[in-house]
This record gives sequence, structure tokens and C-alpha cells, in this order.
Amino acid sequence: MHIDAYIVLGSAVVGLLVGMTGAGGGALMTPMLILLFGVKAPAAISSDLVAAVLMRPVGAAVHMRKGTVNYRLVGWLTLGSVPLAFLGAYLLHVLGGSGSAAPTRVEQALGAALLTGAAAMVIRYVMDARGGKERTAVLRDLAVRPLPTVAIGMLGGLIVGLTSVGSGSLMIVLLLFLYPMISAGRLVGTDLTQAVPLTLAAAAGALVFGHVEFGVTISIVIGSVPAVLIGSMLSSSAPDKFIRPVITFVIFASGLKYVGVGTTALGWMLGIILVGAVAGWLVVTIRRRAADREVLVAEGAGQAMSAGATPTVGDQNGTSEHGASQHGNGEPRDGEPGSVPPHSPGWHRAAR
Repeated sequence: MHIDAYIVLGSAVVGLLVGMTGAGGGALMTPMLILLFGVKAPAAISSDLVAAVLMRPVGAAVHMRKGTVNYRLVGWLTLGSVPLAFLGAYLLHVLGGSGSAAPTRVEQALGAALLTGAAAMVIRYVMDARGGKERTAVLRDLAVRPLPTVAIGMLGGLIVGLTSVGSGSLMIVLLLFLYPMISAGRLVGTDLTQAVPLTLAAAAGALVFGHVEFGVTISIVIGSVPAVLIGSMLSSSAPDKFIRPVITFVIFASGLKYVGVGTTALGWMLGIILVGAVAGWLVVTIRRRAADREVLVAEGAGQAMSAGATPTVGDQNGTSEHGASQHGNGEPRDGEPGSVPPHSPGWHRAAR
């Protein structure tokens, strides 16, 4: 049994993403093991599932402690996912699995679904921004919809059993659409928690039907478990506007990988997308700040004009007309310009 330091490092990167987003565990871990480290596909899938049994509870525990888990939602998801995970592992065994790094038809279908989900999340983000909606609902106010929730669990369980992916990448997209007023951070906690029994069921199937390499499994655990803990802390405390772009990017990258995009092409595509996203964010930020300045300047000018048009108390007491500040005989009042102070010498002389 050999522990690979490079697998440990790669698993740490994937574990951080899993903890932050609840997505991409199998979608990134399995291709990494196959393409970068030469692990055979059946062993990569089985080893990843067994390692996930220890990796998922760490992230789930952080969210449970912070209260970002809806246990009713977890129960309905588990009801659908656990039985189908066993079925998926059995179907993978019957179909012979995948003996090479080339994506299977199941993986290609998953990649298409992930790309569709990523595009849908972008569209939904734009719609929410224009409509002024915010995902501010709290978990205790969530009205769980049992039938569609069980259906999401069944779909996710079947895909996890077949490919080791989908428990986060696909299910969290569907949950975001089914419960649009719950923040992504809260859904990440719920998804990680329901993934514990789901992964346990899929791992049991992998042990029965698959080919687990325990050296690979231990390397994954050493790298991923601490990283998942850190990522979960960031996810449960970070606002939704930072979490959802990360989820979308991870799902998009996973989808590209599973539709068969090569490693070099994938790297270039993701790099270009990141540069474009940063440039777009800068443009939007600059325009938004310029618009805020214009609004502040306009408000300040309006307040100044309003203050200039309002008469003061002194104006209302008769100082606005010529001679209004003087007595009826035209002499100025005491203390005003042109009057003589009552205690000055001139005042006494005038009195005589």
C-alpha cells in the first residue's frame, strides 16, 4: 500500500472545492486520478467513493453545527438516493464499467446535464438580479416539497452509483431551482449532509462490485479531509454572491470534462473564461460606482437648491423689504448697523 504525495496534494485542492460548494467531488477527483495519475477507471471510481465516506461527514458536521442543514430535506433526498445508489453500482457492474479514460455514454450524458445546469444557474442569477430577488429565506421557513425532492434524490443516487459523480454537481443545481429562496450556502450544507448516506450506499456497492485500491483511498483521505473542513467553514460563512459563482464554475468545468474535452483544451477554456469573468466584473463594478457617484451628486444638488429656496426665520419676521428693519421714523433699531449703543457717550449727549 503506497501513499502518493501528488494524489494527496490534488485531493486537497478538490476537497477545498467540495467543502465550499458541495460540488465536483467525483466530477473532479475521478478524472484527476485517471488522467494525471494513471489510475484505472473502475479503481478510481471505487476508491473515490470509499474515500468520500470519510470526506463528506467532515463538511457536513461543520454545517450541522452552524445550523445550515434542513433535516427534513435531507430525509426526503436520502429516501430517493440510497436505494438508487445500490442500483447504479449494480448497473455499472452489469455494463462492465469503463476500462479507459475515455468518457462513457453515461458520463457524456452527465456532462451535458452539468453544462445545462451551469447555464441555467447563470440565467437564474441574471433574472434574480434584475428582479431584485434575494435568497434570504431561513431553513426553518422552508416548505419541503416531498415528491420532487425524492425524484432529485433518485436521479442523483443513480448517477452516483454509475459514475461516482452527481451527488453535489447535479443535485445542488436542481435544489437551487426547486427552492429558489434558499441561499446556496444553506443548500450546500443540506447537500453535503444527505451525501453521507448516499456515498455510504454507493461505496458499499463499489466494495462489492468494484476494485478499490486502498493506497489511493488513503491518499485521497489524507489530502481531502482537512481541505473539506476549511472549505466548509468558508462556505457556511461566505455570502451567496460569492458561493454561487464558485458552484457554477465547478459544475461547468465538470461538465466540460465529462463531455470529452481534452485536458489542454479544458485548461485554455477555463483560463479564458476566468479572465473574461474578471474583466466583466471590473467593468460592472466601475460602472456601478460611477452611477452611485452620479446619484450622490444629483441628490446633493437637489438638497442645496431646496435649502436655498426656503426662507429663514429672520426673513419671515420682516427683513426681506427695504426699511423693514427700521422704526417707523426711519431710524435703525438699537444694536443694528447705523444705531448708537445706549451706553456710549454719544447716546448721553443725544439724551440731553
